[in-house]
Amino acid sequence: MVSLNQSALDVIRPVLANPELYGVRLENGPKGAKFLDFGIDAPGGYPAAIIFSKVCLAGMGEVTITSVDYGAIALPTVNVSVGLPALSCIASQYAGWAISLDTYFAMGSGPARALKTGEKIFEEIEHEESCKVAILCMETSKKPPEQVVDYILRKTGAPPEGLYLLMAPTSSITGSVQVSARVVETALHKMHESGFKLDQITAGCGAAPIAPIHPDGLEAIGRTNDCVLYGGTAHMTVDCDDAFIVDKIDQIPSFSSKDYGQTFKDLFAEYGDFYNIDPLLFAPARITVANNRTGSFFSAGSINPQMLAKSFGLRI
Repeated sequence: MVSLNQSALDVIRPVLANPELYGVRLENGPKGAKFLDFGIDAPGGYPAAIIFSKVCLAGMGEVTITSVDYGAIALPTVNVSVGLPALSCIASQYAGWAISLDTYFAMGSGPARALKTGEKIFEEIEHEESCKVAILCMETSKKPPEQVVDYILRKTGAPPEGLYLLMAPTSSITGSVQVSARVVETALHKMHESGFKLDQITAGCGAAPIAPIHPDGLEAIGRTNDCVLYGGTAHMTVDCDDAFIVDKIDQIPSFSSKDYGQTFKDLFAEYGDFYNIDPLLFAPARITVANNRTGSFFSAGSINPQMLAKSFGLRI
């Protein structure tokens, strides 16, 4: 059986060997856990962001950066491809672990989630993992104190020397890239919520613009989410009946939400809570589906350059 954590460890070995080369700060945290700072106090950068994003995928996907024109705007764009989407995207990359303890909060993703019990989605994936290494990617602006490290150790069952915590705030290059690199994962999650079984989705690739960095955390969260909602494209390969795809395809892109057409920052201000925003919004702007069973091809949604410009404060 594939070990997600061991696979991810191979991805970060170059950083562990020479962190300064990647703009990463390697520190010994509480209990002997290893802290890898990808953007809190360290500069990070695009090579570091690619590694962080690949670790989120448990080393089971490719991540590259190019430049794409979105209407009148040229933006760096992250490209992601995966061959085992249920494992790489749902069992690992999905930010399904909200780490909240006292005043500390971080969104956790990465292969350490496979060691943590309690997420029902793992019953469908049928993946169980026991490993002496736990690798957790944390979207946070603060390094975790000792009580949080203790909590993560208890949940994962990993020995302290085997715990690797990769950290980056949203308002950093790594933060911006890794959110856009979730474009395939958001499509997969939305398809699953719409009724697709995970074993029907056999592969995926996609692209999303990378948001310009903003020092304000809320502004950064808004921009990074808008990049997927209004600029993201996902191409998914499935094995199912054509009629099922026809019935579901228009439910998948972000335009299916009643909240479509507003910037994420404005929605957050309106609802006051991330979890009150319509969950149907969290999807790429455009989705294409290729059916291996029949050779049929389907598409829905479109890129919205005007909303990207509005999110970034540009006039076009």
